[in-house]
Amino acid sequence: MTLPSLALLLFAVFASAGGQIMLKHGMKGAAAAAGRDGGSLVIRAATSPWVVLGLVVFAVSALAWMATLAKVPLSIAYPFNALGYLLIVMAGSTVLHERTSMWTWGGSLLVVIGLATVMAGQQR
Repeated sequence: MTLPSLALLLFAVFASAGGQIMLKHGMKGAAAAAGRDGGSLVIRAATSPWVVLGLVVFAVSALAWMATLAKVPLSIAYPFNALGYLLIVMAGSTVLHERTSMWTWGGSLLVVIGLATVMAGQQR
């Protein structure tokens, strides 16, 4: 895999995770506003800047993912999605202040080990 392909792949994964975090933050606020003031959750979400920004970032990540798939074999690219899972767990814990159990961290470690195993196999 070339360095530009790796950079594009990592951008796609990080953008996807970032978009998901923005969507979660926006939906949390939209649900709170709908519960507090009434009204439609759908309308609250559609007018939330965080939800809109999250959708835009997620769309950009989808375009980057398609460009990645044009250059990188799926058997190499897809395991990198595991990094997105790890990023989301870390951001959920630190940015969104969600509780994260030791089981979650242990499972995340196994995901990273799996990604390292896949990449080590590709080096041969």
